[in-house]
Amino acid sequence: MHAMRKRTLLSLMVLAPAVSACGFRLRGAPSFPFKSLYVQAPAGSPFTREVLRNLATAGGNLTVVLPPAKPDTAEATLHLLGESRQRVVLAKTVSGQVREVELRLTGRFKLVDRDGRVWIEDAEIQQKRDMSYSESLALAKDEEEAALYRNMYADMAQQLLRRLAAAHPPAE
Repeated sequence: MHAMRKRTLLSLMVLAPAVSACGFRLRGAPSFPFKSLYVQAPAGSPFTREVLRNLATAGGNLTVVLPPAKPDTAEATLHLLGESRQRVVLAKTVSGQVREVELRLTGRFKLVDRDGRVWIEDAEIQQKRDMSYSESLALAKDEEEAALYRNMYADMAQQLLRRLAAAHPPAE
């Protein structure tokens, strides 16, 4: 039994450098290439709320600047250009009742610095989720749909933060 534990320990010691060499690392606080970010976004938008929440909890040394402050008070401006939701029927029964739908969510954004240089061109982030549907369970399915949209907004905001952290100034 002792030899087996020793082999397991040795195997783990051999694998540890391989895991770190492949580029794997735990996600920590993102490091942004700017110290301050002005967020220009539609008020009351679920995408805006989720992005602001994620920026506030991202950690690091990023200062988020919001209206009524002026955009030129920050090194960069994140323009949240809008979002759209779509609900597409994927399958129906022979009697025409909906059985499966696909929920689609798209958010658009761009990143510009104080000098007007575009760091990230007008870009989109998309999320899709499939959901079964039953008219007899309509209330429960409405709640499930709302939960799926909340999850999609959270995923989109996380993707946006990763793109902001990976952004770099345009080549001169």
